[in-house]
Amino acid sequence: MIRPLVRVAADVTTPSSTGRRPRVRAPELRGRGWLNTGGRELALGDLRGRFLLLDFWSFCCVNCLHVLDELRPLEEKYAGELVVVGVHSPKFVHEADADALAAAVQRYDVGHPVLDDPDLVTWQAYTARAWPTLVLVDPEGYVVAQYAGEGHAHAVDALVSELRAVHLARGTLQPGDSPYVAPHVEAGDLRFPAKAIALPGKGFLVADAGHHSLVELEPDLETVVRRIGDGSRGLVDGTTARFNEPNGLCLLPGDLAAEVGYDVVVADTVNHALRGLRLADGEVTTLAGNGIQGVPGDRTALSSPWDVVWWQDRVWVAMAGVHQLWTFDPRTWEVAAVAGTGNEGLLDGPLPTTWLAQPSGLAAAGDRLWLADSETSSLRCVEGGEVRTAVGTGLFDFGFRDGPAGDALLQHPLGVTALPDGSVAVCDTYNGAVRRYADGRLTTVATGLAEPSGAVLDGGHLVVVESAAHRLTRVPLAGEVAVTGFAHSTQRPVTEITGGELELVVSFDPPPGHKVDDRFGAPTQLVVSATPAALLGEGEGRGTELTRRLRIDAAVGEGVLHVAARAASCDAPAGEGAACHLHRQDWGIPVRVAPGGSRRLVLPLSDNGVHT
Repeated sequence: MIRPLVRVAADVTTPSSTGRRPRVRAPELRGRGWLNTGGRELALGDLRGRFLLLDFWSFCCVNCLHVLDELRPLEEKYAGELVVVGVHSPKFVHEADADALAAAVQRYDVGHPVLDDPDLVTWQAYTARAWPTLVLVDPEGYVVAQYAGEGHAHAVDALVSELRAVHLARGTLQPGDSPYVAPHVEAGDLRFPAKAIALPGKGFLVADAGHHSLVELEPDLETVVRRIGDGSRGLVDGTTARFNEPNGLCLLPGDLAAEVGYDVVVADTVNHALRGLRLADGEVTTLAGNGIQGVPGDRTALSSPWDVVWWQDRVWVAMAGVHQLWTFDPRTWEVAAVAGTGNEGLLDGPLPTTWLAQPSGLAAAGDRLWLADSETSSLRCVEGGEVRTAVGTGLFDFGFRDGPAGDALLQHPLGVTALPDGSVAVCDTYNGAVRRYADGRLTTVATGLAEPSGAVLDGGHLVVVESAAHRLTRVPLAGEVAVTGFAHSTQRPVTEITGGELELVVSFDPPPGHKVDDRFGAPTQLVVSATPAALLGEGEGRGTELTRRLRIDAAVGEGVLHVAARAASCDAPAGEGAACHLHRQDWGIPVRVAPGGSRRLVLPLSDNGVHT
């Protein structure tokens, strides 16, 4: 195992002789190569004199994608003074592929340099523990803050604003040109298409996510009939509409469409909205959402809706951003969360108590709703008021293996299609395959596809959306393909802990100018569990304190601690117009009981180790 080069300020708990935390130099940036720099290799010295914000991300992670959007205004506000560098630290095998990363950087319009770190060298050097993690480095090259999870853009803004004056006075802030060089983009009718549906009569409607629009194609899958949306990011209704990375599409029953005035519901993912499309004239209407991302517990604001399907007299929504299933009633425009607690993981049971993990694909089949639960690499279904898992075991186990459901493995599937014989086709996205689940077994129908993300039935074929190849492809359903499979667990550094009592601390510092406001109830929440469950003798469950005593069963030996934390901070002083923000993160910490292991585990949710 590669050992960390240095422990960053957020993990240092011993004060210096002056009573301050020691100033810690930022470790060098090391990896396989760089993207968005025009081929140039960057070093920390090249960025000295400016603030540096490292964004440790993985392109599978919806929370990481949220952070990309959160940071765009900061990059614009502090242009020349703040450089954002993405450090891509893969979770899945597919994400470690250099070509796949290059495609993802273009797919998500990443507007800053990206370090490719497939071996987690820089991840370990900065002791990152979660996707996403942000680390702020000052113009002199010292680490000044670390944040885990999303919702920290305002905290970074407040801290940079405060430190900017200090470094201007010292003369250490020296603005410069951005090292970002935009990649070459190939022209084409489709760009990272996401999902497709068959239209009444003939042809297909495609969510052309990379072009922020919808495209109607002829049955030949190539001829463009029309484009809906002007191609720019935005939330604009009418016949000259704008979308923001649309994904899922749902065709309403004809009588209902005539009643409500639109035919198709669109999951407009990065707008955090549902849109209605009238096919007759291309008129677009916003049905739910206002372009602002919701948070867990918000009963009306959406968060990255990824797919939509008509089932049981409602539109069901795969709400990937909060790990839930929602419904939308076209007649009343009511939205409601119906499945999932908001905790990320794999836990079956009654709808309100289940744990999901970025549900990304939906398919209705009679009394059963199938879903592709991407981060747990699982195929799951809703039936009889409960969620159950057909294929998949958890957040960190994945692979490419056929056979009985209990042994079969997927890798980050994004699409699922119900077939007439009762079986289910799964777009096994990161394996580049279409799989078929029937009678408790998983088989492979096709391989060699470029990130298949959705499919629609067309006679004896599937029309598959090959997202990374920017096209739709017909795949025959007949027959099977023999594959050489593999099984894998996400590889991350293991934390050695002591058996018996372990102190868990989630550190949280409000941003400058903010305070924790408890006037309306507890501003913090902590949820702890373990895999296997026997690892945790005491300390499981939900509470409001960010510090907790756990009891670790040494006989179990090793496993994963699942920790979910939230904390709210508000402007100080509070009053009319004061803004409040929610900071949140889920960790999965691999741990091993070992002699001399730590008796204290510190997870930085927001840690401002400011040194002036």
